[in-house]
Amino acid sequence: MGNYIEVRWHGRAQQGVVTAAKVLGEACLRSGKYVQAFPEFGPERMGAPVRAYNRVSDEPIRLHCQVSDPGYVLIADSTLIGTVNVTEGAPDDAVFIVNTHKSSEEMRKELGLAGKKARVFTLDASRISLDTLGRLMPNTPLLGALAKATGFVTLDALMENFKENYSKKFSSKVIEGNVEAMKRGFSEAKGE
Repeated sequence: MGNYIEVRWHGRAQQGVVTAAKVLGEACLRSGKYVQAFPEFGPERMGAPVRAYNRVSDEPIRLHCQVSDPGYVLIADSTLIGTVNVTEGAPDDAVFIVNTHKSSEEMRKELGLAGKKARVFTLDASRISLDTLGRLMPNTPLLGALAKATGFVTLDALMENFKENYSKKFSSKVIEGNVEAMKRGFSEAKGE
């Protein structure tokens, strides 16, 4: 598994985590990587817990199963902590990115990561999305935070991919709002 970067997204239905996994996969693919992006749904109702996954590699990916050892865990809704085991399978040095107004130190405690080498980043992606999009859609600010916290995808790659692949589906106002949300997610994510 050392050849793969594995990402697990946690959110609720209608928060865009499946789309975020797709955008991340597309941006990495454009950068010459091999990628997988796939969802896992429970009951298909608004607000139900949803997971999405990514695998990124420099070599062809032959593994076709859930991501069980994610090096990166993004949590779009912090109310899932304590309800869903968001730390399941994550190694001691995993990176967690959480949509919350709380500090990374507070989230480290809530996630039960005391004594582990894990890095925790926080940002108020809900507020950012309300400011930039006018609706609660924390996925694109989380993508910006992921670019800041990691080296496997750049903010420019994410923004360019979004502009190119979604400009026919969404208005220019929606595209600009999402790009701004990514930029703010990158600049406002704080962590250790």
